[in-house]
This record gives sequence, structure tokens and C-alpha cells, in this order.
Amino acid sequence: MLGTDFTTGSPSWIDLGSPDTDAAAVFYGRVFGWDFLPAGPEAGGYGFFQQDGRTVAALGPLTEEGASSAWTVYFQTPDADATEHAVEANGGTVRVSAFDVMDAGRMAALTDPGGAEFAVWQPGRIKGLERTSEDNTLVWTELHTGDPEATLAFYSALFGWRWQAMDAPGMTYRVVSTADGDQQDASFGGVAPLQSGASRARWVPYFAVADTDVIATSAQESGGSVLMPPTDVPEVGRIAWLADPFGAPFAVLKPAPMH
Repeated sequence: MLGTDFTTGSPSWIDLGSPDTDAAAVFYGRVFGWDFLPAGPEAGGYGFFQQDGRTVAALGPLTEEGASSAWTVYFQTPDADATEHAVEANGGTVRVSAFDVMDAGRMAALTDPGGAEFAVWQPGRIKGLERTSEDNTLVWTELHTGDPEATLAFYSALFGWRWQAMDAPGMTYRVVSTADGDQQDASFGGVAPLQSGASRARWVPYFAVADTDVIATSAQESGGSVLMPPTDVPEVGRIAWLADPFGAPFAVLKPAPMH
């Protein structure tokens, strides 16, 4: 499960690029109860989603040409420039070269060889998210990609990720962990093959919720859509795939009770 003691390769930040940040803030406020705190005039409309004053995600306007609304997962790195070079050396592409985000940290926007977009964060003043793995916060990140093994080799070259294959309904699912610590304790996400009908590889954030069905209904009533209705996954919990009013996909999970 995700914590907030971030190490190299762990998801440490997520943000949403949206064509209408005001409407997006209203939607996620209704669905998850988040407050939106603008980062200030010099931040270009960027700001933080908060729960009880703790940052759980972020939101900003779309900045890349032709970009559609989507969540971006950031992985921690001690050196954004070195990771950027490793991405190019291992068959990925650099969309936005490493740059300083004022004194908050240093980031780069990247794409893996399978076409999934992600980013890296070299922490400065901002270490990462302040709350995870609680209701209405990030609990898991999942990559859907055409060639899971090749893509995992790419990320392992960048971050030293470990992974373990497990059988899931109709597919092999690969649970991913950071390089250090107990492999199960260090797991933070998974990699699944692209489902039939899926057009592109992507990272999808999962938010923990107290009631998957209530959240799915709330998302629909607030102008979003249900991509996959609430479903029980044995030993995992009850999940649903949703999209916000601008089409950005995300998932929710009511985790199964720990034995």
C-alpha cells in the first residue's frame, strides 16, 4: 500500500490536467469531498486538492499541445535529469525536459515505450502527497499497456522496480514494488495488459473509498461517467472505473478487509 515516506520509484504525486479547472474542482469536491487551494498567481492556475488541510492531489490547466484531460502519476527520483536521460536510453521519449518548479522541486514529463505518459519528481520544498491510502486518497496506481513485460523492463531500468506475476480473471496481473524493503510492503501498483477496445496505454490512479457504489453514483450525478460499474474482485475489494466530466479516467477501490 502507498505511504508518504517516498523512496526512489514510488508514486509521490498525482495531478489532473483539465480544460476547465473550476468545473473539475467542483466535480472532485462533490465526489471526494476535496477542497481546492490555488497555488498563487505565479503558478498559472495550478493548485492543490486537499483533505483536512493535507494535499492529496493537484489540478492545473492543460499545458501540452493537443493534450486531453488526464491524471498524471509522478514517480520520485533523486535526479530528474538523470532519469530523463535513462528514459531516452531505454526507448522512451521526453515530452517536457526537466525544469525547476520554483523551489518546490524539479520535474520532467515523459512517455514510456508503450505510449503511457508519466512524470518524475525530484523533491525540493514539496516532498510529495501528504496523505495516501485513506478514504478519498490515492491508494494504488495501475498501468495498462500492450506489452507488460517489456514495459516493466523499461521502468526497472529507471527505478529498480521489482514485480510479481499473479493470475487474475482472464489475464496475468503484475504487482509492482519499489527497489527497497519487503516486496509486498513496498508494492504500490500493478501492470495489466490492454483490455480489448482500449486504444492507448495509460496510468490510472485508484482512490480508496468507503463505498464504491455511492461514489460511482455521485460521479454520474455530478456530470461524470461510469466506465466499468462497481465490481467485486476477490481478495482485492470492490472497484469501479469512472471518468470526470472532461473524460479523465480514474478508478476507485473499497479495499477488501485485511485478514
